[in-house]
Amino acid sequence: MSTLTSKELTALEDTINAEQVLVKKYKAMAMLAQDQAIKDELNGYATKHQQHASTLLTFLQ
Repeated sequence: MSTLTSKELTALEDTINAEQVLVKKYKAMAMLAQDQAIKDELNGYATKHQQHASTLLTFLQ
């Protein structure tokens, strides 16, 4: 694996942080939702964005 430049590292960190913010937002919205189908959909979005963040984190290892 090649070494990331500082600019690439910063972009990667920003993207991971953005994904983590989305996870928190979707989880918060799911907790507020009354309809179970909407809760499930929002939790699914949170899971998908957590997977994105986890995948991006592998580039930092």
